[in-house]
Amino acid sequence: MNISRLISTAVLTVLCFVSPAAELSADHRPNVLLILCDDLGYSDIGCFGGEIQTPNIDRLAADGLRFTQFYNCAVCVTTRSALLTGLYPRQAKKPRLRTNMITLGEAMRRAGYATSLTGKWHLGSEPPLRPIDRGFDEYYGVLDGCCNFFNPATPDPVFYNGGRHRPFAHNDERITKFPEGYYTTDAFSEHAAATIKRFAQGDKPFFTHLCYTAPHFPLHAFEEDIARYRGKYSDGYLAMREQRHKRQAELGLFASLPGLSSEEDKKGDYRYDYDVPDWEQLPDADREREEARMETYAAMVDRMDRGIGRVLASLDEAGVADNTVVIFLSDNGGCASWPNGRPGQEEGFFKYNKDIPVGDGRGYEFVGKGWGWAQNAPFRQFKTWCYEGGIATPMIVRWPGKVARDSITHQVGHIIDFMPTLLELAESNYPTEFNGNKILPVEGKSLLPVFRGQKRDEHESLSWELFGNRAIRQGDWKLVWGASERTWELYDLKADRSETNNLATKYPERVTTMARDWEAWQERTEN
Repeated sequence: MNISRLISTAVLTVLCFVSPAAELSADHRPNVLLILCDDLGYSDIGCFGGEIQTPNIDRLAADGLRFTQFYNCAVCVTTRSALLTGLYPRQAKKPRLRTNMITLGEAMRRAGYATSLTGKWHLGSEPPLRPIDRGFDEYYGVLDGCCNFFNPATPDPVFYNGGRHRPFAHNDERITKFPEGYYTTDAFSEHAAATIKRFAQGDKPFFTHLCYTAPHFPLHAFEEDIARYRGKYSDGYLAMREQRHKRQAELGLFASLPGLSSEEDKKGDYRYDYDVPDWEQLPDADREREEARMETYAAMVDRMDRGIGRVLASLDEAGVADNTVVIFLSDNGGCASWPNGRPGQEEGFFKYNKDIPVGDGRGYEFVGKGWGWAQNAPFRQFKTWCYEGGIATPMIVRWPGKVARDSITHQVGHIIDFMPTLLELAESNYPTEFNGNKILPVEGKSLLPVFRGQKRDEHESLSWELFGNRAIRQGDWKLVWGASERTWELYDLKADRSETNNLATKYPERVTTMARDWEAWQERTEN
C-alpha cells in the first residue's frame, strides 16, 4: 500500500526535511527511543508467553533485557503523567502536568536533545498543556485518550462517551481529515520512523517517544490481519491463559514460576469489577463474537509489531541503531472494560454494533471481561486494579554493547525511574527550578545499574492509588486494597506473585505499618 495513503500530509512533511547529505551527529551520548503501547496485557507478546506474532518485539528481547517486575500506574493517564515527570501521579486536582513539574521532553531538550512525541498524549489538548508546550519539538497524534483507528475524526458513540470528538494534531495544527486507507498504528510508525531519520541527520542526539493507541479499544483492524488469527481462540479464556503460563515456564521468564490465579468473580459495586464469563455456558453466537474480539485484538498487536519493525529499521537505515537505547513497555495491564457502568449503556452498545463485524471501523467493540483478564497471565485482575494484573508491565531494553543480550532481570522498577535514567544517559541533571518555577524533587531512581547488569539500591517503597484501589510494595511484601472489598490484603510476592495467599491475619503488625506508610505517601502526593 502506498505510504501517502497511510500517513497524513504532516508525516510527509517530516520526510521532506531528511537530507541525505547532512552529516551525522558527533555527539557521543546515546539516542533514546521510548515505545509505549496502550492496554497491552502482561503475557500478550511472544517473549512474555503470548501466542500473538510479535517477532520484532521478540527480537528486541533477544538482543536486550527483559524486566519481569516492572510497574506502571494502572491506567493510561496516570502512567503517562508519571512516566513523563519522574513523579507519582498527582490526582487531587487538575492539570496533571503543572508548572512545578518538568517533563522528559523539557528535560531532554534542556540537555541538548532533539525531542519528539508521536501518538497518544492524553494530558491536555490546549495551551499550555500540549506536547509542543511541554518540551517536544515535534508532535503528531491524538491529544486525547483514544480514537477511531481508521478515521480519528469520527466521534465516539453516544453510548460510550456522549459523542465526544477526540482532537488530533500535528504540532499546533489540528487535523480533521484523514485519507482513504488511513490507520493510526501505521501512521504513528511512519511518523516516528521519518522523525528518527530527520533527527539522525542533525547535530544533536534525539529522544523519540512513540506512544501507540494499540491495542486500546475500539477494536479496529484490517480484515487480512484478523484472518491470521481466525480460529485460534476457540478454546476460550482459560485455555489461552493456561497455554501462556506453560510458555512462560518454557521461557524461564520467572525466577520461580508463579501459579495461575483463579478466575475473577465480581465482589462488589466497583465500576470495573467483573465476573469472568463461563466459556462453556456461552451461547454459540456469543462465543463466536467473543472469539472475534480476541482475534481482532491480536491483529492489532500484530500490526503494531510490524510498525515497530519499520521504526527499528529506520534506526538501522540512519546508521544510529548501535548508539540508541530502545525501551518498550505497556501503560497498564490488559483492559477488561465493559460498557455497563450506567443504566442503558450496555443496551446502547449492542444496538450500536448490531450486524457490524468486530474490527470494522463502523463499530466500537471492547475485548471484554474474559480476555482482558486472561491477557495478564499469570496475575490477578486487570487495568485500573492495583493487583499485579493491573500494574505489572512487560518491559524490554535494548542497548547494543551495553545491555547483555537475551537477559532477564527480576529487579523491581517503576515508570517514575525513566526521568533519572534518561537524564543520566544524557549526562544531565534534574533541575531544582525550571522556567522560573521551583520543581518538585524527582521520585524515581536511575535504572542504569540494572541495564549494566548490576544490583541497584531498591526503592524502600512503591505505592499506588486509583479509583479507590490501593497498594504499597516494600521489598517482597505487598499490601493491596481492592475498591470492592475495601480491606487490606498482604502478599509475599517472592513466594506468591499471583497474590493468591492473603497473609494479612498472620502478620497484622506488618499490615498496620505498611498501611500507615501508604497513608503518609498519599498525603504527600495529594499536595
